[in-house]
Amino acid sequence: MKTLISNATLVDGTGADRRAADVLLDGTVIAAVVDAGSLTQAGTGAERVIDASGLVLSPGFIDMHAHSDLQLLVNRDHYAKLSQGVTTELLGQDGLSYAPVDDATLAGVREKIAGWNDNPAGFDWDWRTVGEYLDRLDAEKDGGRIATNAAYLVPQGTVRAMVMGFAEGDPTPEQQQQMQDVIRTAMEEGAVGMSSGLTYTPGMYAQTEELAGLCRTVGELGGFYAPHHRSYGKGALDAYAEMISLSRDTGCALHLSHATMNFAENKGRAGELLDLIDDALDQGVDITLDTYPYLPGATTLSAILPSWASSGGTEATLARLADPETRARIREAVEIYGSDGCHGVVAEWDTLEISGVQNPELAGDVGKTIKDIAAETHQEPFDVFAQILTEDRLGTGILQHVGHEENVQAIMKHRTHTGGSDGLLVGAKPHPRAWGTFPRYLGHYSRDLGLLSLEETVHHLTGRPAARLKLHNRGLIRENYAADVVLFDPATIRDTATFENPRQAADGIHYVFVNGTAAIDGGKPTGARAGRALRRHSDGLTREGQQ
Repeated sequence: MKTLISNATLVDGTGADRRAADVLLDGTVIAAVVDAGSLTQAGTGAERVIDASGLVLSPGFIDMHAHSDLQLLVNRDHYAKLSQGVTTELLGQDGLSYAPVDDATLAGVREKIAGWNDNPAGFDWDWRTVGEYLDRLDAEKDGGRIATNAAYLVPQGTVRAMVMGFAEGDPTPEQQQQMQDVIRTAMEEGAVGMSSGLTYTPGMYAQTEELAGLCRTVGELGGFYAPHHRSYGKGALDAYAEMISLSRDTGCALHLSHATMNFAENKGRAGELLDLIDDALDQGVDITLDTYPYLPGATTLSAILPSWASSGGTEATLARLADPETRARIREAVEIYGSDGCHGVVAEWDTLEISGVQNPELAGDVGKTIKDIAAETHQEPFDVFAQILTEDRLGTGILQHVGHEENVQAIMKHRTHTGGSDGLLVGAKPHPRAWGTFPRYLGHYSRDLGLLSLEETVHHLTGRPAARLKLHNRGLIRENYAADVVLFDPATIRDTATFENPRQAADGIHYVFVNGTAAIDGGKPTGARAGRALRRHSDGLTREGQQ
């Protein structure tokens, strides 16, 4: 089908000045980009004409930190992302996802990240390798294809669990080589890089030397490393420095996931992080980063535990919480010394808000902080914490209210910044960033605050992340590029999702095309699912189709 978009204000994703343009979509590609008024329906043979007067035409937005790994397959309408203009997502984040796995690892990972992705009964887990997972994304199954395009990072924590289990310990030389071989295979099957979750078990048990070996393999294949590093709180700068040194020493490109400076210790210290990054960039280290435009973070309640308490998986962790002596050690770590799971910071119970639970009997706790629940039930906050973890089998999601606006704004202006929602799509009250990240950048931060120009903001959300992903013919409005495009009203675009009502579609987004198919049409979802798995190919570029 040919669609002529006429009289649009074109913001092409390069950062160049806007201009008036006509754009012709022909099937899955952009067939023409010319000055406004140059194309007609008769001259192009277009079956449809959209008069885009007053609207901005931009590339589809690229979510560089998505947790849609399972929800793309379970809830295929994927309205949360399509409604904010996202056409491509990067999955496999924070070192924990569903491929590559064996049966035992899959069972452990499913429980471990149920708070991120749910753990639906009766779902067909018909893959084990990265290639098979990407095939599943492309399969005409369970109602059709996926709604957005998706690239994948091989998750280091999952790989470690498959080779070494979920317990602590250093790998033998044979285990180290096995992990590197698994990662090499995963990338040969289409992964674009590797992620880590270095405040999540078992990934956090990896020492720098272990990570360096993995990064060398990733770098040799032209991929990049996307770590959730060891601390975003106490010791955050040291944690960032470790990742930068890894990149410098191994030659593996680095993409810093949800690059924030949180907790009281880091208020006003974003400049120190940016100086660290700029110094490395000036030395030739290849670094990019992503952020979400909100203050609170989101994770699982079990992440607050010290790493030693989470060793061995769910049953081992629950046994430690049930043992009085071990429970007392956990409490000491969480409330007195600050656990490594909580970024080295003492848990502040009034900042930990329950966002979702697996056990329906705990539904009344959603929207309350641990401190609130403790006051209501006349218990100590730690006892509430341990009780919820036990009754919910570690499946509880939380919001963590620890951010600083001045840090958020400083980091999002950086020359290598990209947008990532870090959006969790499950739970009764998930973080609104899952629905509002991209319109919030364009509305609140660009238009209302003037922090970045419209052209700069679109570049941060499209062309720049496309370059990091080495996307072939995506991320810009150019002839012969994939027809992933968004039409939005720059005067009205805004996020409407709130912490009280997080599942709210954005205002001002009129059309979203994924591979030339309208997924949002006149502001309404069409139900179309035209997304594709995007795989790293042997030429180093990332595109649809088998290698």
